[in-house]
Amino acid sequence: MMPGSLGLRTPRVPAHARALPTLRAAGPAWLLVMLVALFAGVALAALVAAVVAWTPAAIVAVALAVPTTLWIAGGAATSVVGLIAPPPPSRPLPPGWRPNGRLAVLTTLCGEPPEPVAERLAALHADLAASPLAGAATLYALSDTRGADRVAAEERALAPLVASGRVIYRRRADNAGRKPGNIADWLARAGAEHDHMLVLDADSWMRADRIARLVHRMEREPRLGLIQAGMRLVPAATRFGRAQRTAARLLGGPFVRGFAASTGETGNYWGHNALIRVAAFREAGALKGLPGRAPFGGDVLSHDFIEAAQLARAGWAVEVDPDTAGSAEGGPQTLADFHRRDRRWCQGNLQHLRLIGSPGYAPLSRLHLASGIFSYLAAPCWLVLFLLAGSGAVALSGWAPAVAVVTLLAVPKLCGLATWLPRARTAARRRTVLRAAASEAVTSTLVAPMVMMRQTGAVLSVLAGRDCGWRTGVPAVRLMPPGGAEALAGAAAGAALLAANPGAAPWFVPVLAPLLAAPVLVPWLERAP
Repeated sequence: MMPGSLGLRTPRVPAHARALPTLRAAGPAWLLVMLVALFAGVALAALVAAVVAWTPAAIVAVALAVPTTLWIAGGAATSVVGLIAPPPPSRPLPPGWRPNGRLAVLTTLCGEPPEPVAERLAALHADLAASPLAGAATLYALSDTRGADRVAAEERALAPLVASGRVIYRRRADNAGRKPGNIADWLARAGAEHDHMLVLDADSWMRADRIARLVHRMEREPRLGLIQAGMRLVPAATRFGRAQRTAARLLGGPFVRGFAASTGETGNYWGHNALIRVAAFREAGALKGLPGRAPFGGDVLSHDFIEAAQLARAGWAVEVDPDTAGSAEGGPQTLADFHRRDRRWCQGNLQHLRLIGSPGYAPLSRLHLASGIFSYLAAPCWLVLFLLAGSGAVALSGWAPAVAVVTLLAVPKLCGLATWLPRARTAARRRTVLRAAASEAVTSTLVAPMVMMRQTGAVLSVLAGRDCGWRTGVPAVRLMPPGGAEALAGAAAGAALLAANPGAAPWFVPVLAPLLAAPVLVPWLERAP
């Protein structure tokens, strides 16, 4: 795939500029590589030593175990790096600082409930007016909403903000290109009037003081093209939403700090809550759809990774600011909403198979794309490994491989505890942290088999050529009761495994029990706590 087919060009960049993104992260990056090699090597050695007979099935199992083990070892190693790496220096704004250029705050909408968006925009306008960015920031609401009722509701909710001049609202007549096309349209119309743009989703927000610090940093560093801010999850309305928020608070800190430290100036973009230099994005970040039909062609659904790779290729620094203060997003409150979003992300990340070999990408950019691709391919790999081991097709001696995998999965959780427990100054607070960690461990263990099954189905669906479309704001259609599909899959897998290898039932329980209990578990998770 040549970049010209995506409407992109590869600018000539001096050799020293191409090398710069790797320098700041050299120490943490090498530590990460060594830890991944250590963790994965120990786990794979345990698996190889446990293989009783090297049958074709055993060879397949080990071949699948290599990338899956490297992937979970990468997550564990990233959290360890974040735990031990020094935090980035805090740079408060100089007294009396004012920005040199103009900032555009772009909130993108596509069918989301408009009233919460209007409330957040009103609060952000008031916050900006009381900050050093007063008079230098303009709020835009860029809509791709469709449907007469939704459009009318959106216009009605935003009308007071538009009438008072606090927000500029624009809804496209043609939503070609989805969100990237929406922002590209704004760039063509108004981008030249602004130096920086802050991209927000309809369910995300940032405080003015955090935005001001990002703008100040970007003005100090002329090579900096994009700063991705760390994020928290907003308070949840369901048990499932609360579990996600707990996991993000406990595990997210060390992981994001490790990711930021080890990627340095070749970081990544997560699509929102990021400050972008307009000139850099106009030069290197715009992209068009992929040739051919969806799911592998058409609109690039996971556009953010590609935009970050294009910026890095053009010589711009892309960095992650791991601080989560003053930056948040909403998360799906039901498993149905989670699976629907995950299906879209799966298709978008698998599209990157066509883009990962694009000429000129930095090695770290390719690694980001590879990690995103395998974040979905891992599910069918795990399922095949589970079936091979559970059916007896691969004979293993002892529990060492399982213990190694569980240990790797536990490392990020332990790093989270190591971060939070020292901050808990009293016994009561330490008990609170430990209860939250135990709750997160139990919930993630119960949800993981359901996610594995759903992601496997999503991967097979994409490979079969089925396009998920873009159904933001549209309720999912359920053909079975909540949890019914998971229970059916669990019953089928359990019957097959018991028939093939009844003596290995202890292997089955941690995976099959949550699946069989899904009709009870899913409604319970989706209710208010």
